[in-house]
Amino acid sequence: MKKFFNYLRKHYSEIYKIFLFLVAVVFLIGLFPKQATFKYEFNVGKPWMHDDLIALFDFAIEKTDNEIKSEREAILKDIKPYFSYDKQIYLLNRQTLTDMFDEEWGNKYPKPNKATAKLKDLSKQKCIEIFDTVFLRGIIELNHLIENKAPDYSIIILTDNVAVDKELDDLFTINTASDYIKNEVSNSQSVEADLIISVLNATILQNVIYDEETTEKEKQLLLDNISLTHGMIQNGERIISKGELITSDKYIVLESLKKEYESQFGLSSSYYLILAGQAVLVFISILVLVMFLYTFRKDIFEDNKRLLLILLLILFMVFITSIIVRSAIDYLYLLPLCIGPIMIRAFFDSKLSLFVHLIIVIIIGFLVPNSFEFVFLQLIAGIITIISIVNLQRRSQFFLTSVLIFVTFSAIYLGLKLIQDGSLEDIRYTNFALFGGNAILTLFSYPLIFIFEKLFGFVTDVSLMELSDTNNKLLRELNSKAPGTFQHSLQVSNIAEELIYEIGGNALLARTGALYHDIGKMDMPQYFIENQRGGFNPHDELTYEESARIIINHVIKGIEKAKKSNLPEQVIDFIRTHHGTRRIEYFYNLQQQNSLDDNVDDELFSYNGLIPYSKETSVVMMADSVEAASRSLKAYDEKSISKLVDQIIDDQVESKQFANSNITFRDISRIKKILKKKLLNIYHIRIEYPTV
Repeated sequence: MKKFFNYLRKHYSEIYKIFLFLVAVVFLIGLFPKQATFKYEFNVGKPWMHDDLIALFDFAIEKTDNEIKSEREAILKDIKPYFSYDKQIYLLNRQTLTDMFDEEWGNKYPKPNKATAKLKDLSKQKCIEIFDTVFLRGIIELNHLIENKAPDYSIIILTDNVAVDKELDDLFTINTASDYIKNEVSNSQSVEADLIISVLNATILQNVIYDEETTEKEKQLLLDNISLTHGMIQNGERIISKGELITSDKYIVLESLKKEYESQFGLSSSYYLILAGQAVLVFISILVLVMFLYTFRKDIFEDNKRLLLILLLILFMVFITSIIVRSAIDYLYLLPLCIGPIMIRAFFDSKLSLFVHLIIVIIIGFLVPNSFEFVFLQLIAGIITIISIVNLQRRSQFFLTSVLIFVTFSAIYLGLKLIQDGSLEDIRYTNFALFGGNAILTLFSYPLIFIFEKLFGFVTDVSLMELSDTNNKLLRELNSKAPGTFQHSLQVSNIAEELIYEIGGNALLARTGALYHDIGKMDMPQYFIENQRGGFNPHDELTYEESARIIINHVIKGIEKAKKSNLPEQVIDFIRTHHGTRRIEYFYNLQQQNSLDDNVDDELFSYNGLIPYSKETSVVMMADSVEAASRSLKAYDEKSISKLVDQIIDDQVESKQFANSNITFRDISRIKKILKKKLLNIYHIRIEYPTV
């Protein structure tokens, strides 16, 4: 029993995820109506003896085994092999070429003179020129897949993950490369032909290598993409009329219908098998969502709170739809399903918003009549909604979105009526009233976002825009009490925002966090150099330990002020992490220089905060340190700024301040370049042009 509880404790997060998804599946299945269906007997070449058969659900027309086999054979016949261009072989053999040439030349001409020196230069230049031409064009590895193929046979060559189609005639083999070398050398004068040919033949090597793994993956991908069906029969579509002859094509359609029928409802105990069929469909829908999150948004998949929000939203939408379908089907188009993508976009991103909306619409499609029309209508409206709020930063966008939803519903409804009836005579004008009500109800997404923010502790772009307004009460107080710190925070926020735009991330979150990262300095602003005026420094009257304590405490005081002002935790994290666990080097070095005891306690001079955990918090740490340090430079020129940026960020990397962050060395390198350019612009320094 103890082992069991230990296991539960260790795997609590995974168990909780499974529980959430299972509860969601069970709840959704409970909302599905349970209805029976029927089946018929039929044979090819005989007339259909029953009434007209109308599809009661969507199903696929399956292909025969022979059709699938033929398609597979055609794909395998036409598949192009993949080869990889190996640059390393080229670079290594080029160095070998130059070394071998020098050695062979020395053996042949042990006593150099002016004539041989000139001959050597010309010969070596020609040798390297031919070598580069051959290798850059490529020497292909012989393989059974390309043997006896025509010169215009096309293959795919991968170079730095870029695939390019090339014909065999565009590439060398070892033999054709050797012939090319002889021909080129024979057409050249004033060179040592025999030596060049000898060295080149000794160093040419196949550098276009058959990539079996990629070829097999591509082959398998093409095979997997073979459609097993001819198409779909939609709900409500006429399959066959009474007395109509069952042709082979009709037989395939009827056989596909039979298989789908038997898979959903079975031959006995239909209620439980219907239930099982619904369970499969719902489970697959939720499983697809899980797979999407695990593959593309692992950060959300690992956060149980975020998963709960997404699943609750799906359940809420399906629950409301189920109630309307059962009790007030005439008001189906009043259902504001577009609240779903708005909510997901507010808390996450547009791609996830579209995917979750797709899952919601697919599940609801099993509940409503005329499911194709309903799914099409809601899917297009959802896409328009997501496009209209790609950059959700103003409340006025909700009204524009509402108008677009009404226009989209109305236009699609008119289009469907024209397709179905060929006229607008039977149009129901009450539907436009429902569309208008739907659009108005969508506006309730704004208060819902606020409620979900408070319930789950999340922060949206709308809230961040309000917090980043410099007229905000807390920022105005910072400007009043510590104007130097306020200006520093503005500079840091501008720099951090530009850095995040470059490397990817939430630029608005970085900007907002940077604006608040130093609010703890408001209590004792004069102890921070950017707020000191008149040359008086209060640290002159304190010990170095006391000065360090005041500097360190601005992080703690900032967290306290932020919580008192009800700032979101995501913003408070920037206050916690902007100094990480680094040491206050200035007072630490002074203490070492003036202390009789060599063992100075590092903890007294080190911040006890958290190290950055994301790109945004990491960028703010870099921008804050560099911007503050740049104010103390004696000379503002390209060299001094470059040295400052490299030193500060390299020290942060060395002290492992970004060990918990998802930032890469490539990102850091790009950040350095942008910081240098930004500081040059801030201090109005012209970049020196290279001398000729």
